[in-house]
Amino acid sequence: MFRRIIKIDEEKCSGCGLCVRACHEGAIGLVNGKAKLMREDYCDGLGDCLPACPENAISFEEREAPAYNEAAVLAAKKNAGNTGCPGAAVKAIARNMPEPAAAPAASCLRQWPVQIKLVPVNAPFFSGADLLIAADCTAYAYGSFHQDFIRGRVCLIGCPKLDQTDYAEKLAEIFAANDIKSITLARMQVPCCGGLEKAVMRALLASGKSIPCEVKVISSDGKIIN
Repeated sequence: MFRRIIKIDEEKCSGCGLCVRACHEGAIGLVNGKAKLMREDYCDGLGDCLPACPENAISFEEREAPAYNEAAVLAAKKNAGNTGCPGAAVKAIARNMPEPAAAPAASCLRQWPVQIKLVPVNAPFFSGADLLIAADCTAYAYGSFHQDFIRGRVCLIGCPKLDQTDYAEKLAEIFAANDIKSITLARMQVPCCGGLEKAVMRALLASGKSIPCEVKVISSDGKIIN
């Protein structure tokens, strides 16, 4: 049938993932750091994703496309925990838990605040820092997160899906205004976390700095896969 459907300009797309969250039908996903219309029959043509895109990369077009399939959308939402988001799919993880240690592990956090949105650009702890930028979920998925990631680093956390913001501008200001020695990015193996990685790379470019940056990808069952 001939109907209205969204069109995504991949050259403009920054991979922030905001459109993925805005699409209540689950029609959009991130592929290789770019937003993509995954299922044409999931797109209702109402355009909730358009105002969410900070790059104006999404528009409408009139063309041949499958009819909107509401029944399939509802079934997909039910299978993905009623969110339509691949990163929110329900999953049980079976583990053989070790006995608890005699004393709790010490925190390795060296500064406050930790949220990207809250931290001051010129905070003194950025001077000469090895910086950890982490997706919110990573510390819960990876058991030794404090010892392996936070120890010796200044830590910033965020979630591009839930915060509905583009971190690139704030991070670029932090990189440009401070003597950051290195950056470690810890993200989850879910599409929306690609928005955080993309924001860090854009911020590095905008800052004009050449800072070593290492990306670590963590699976939902707590394994480092990259």
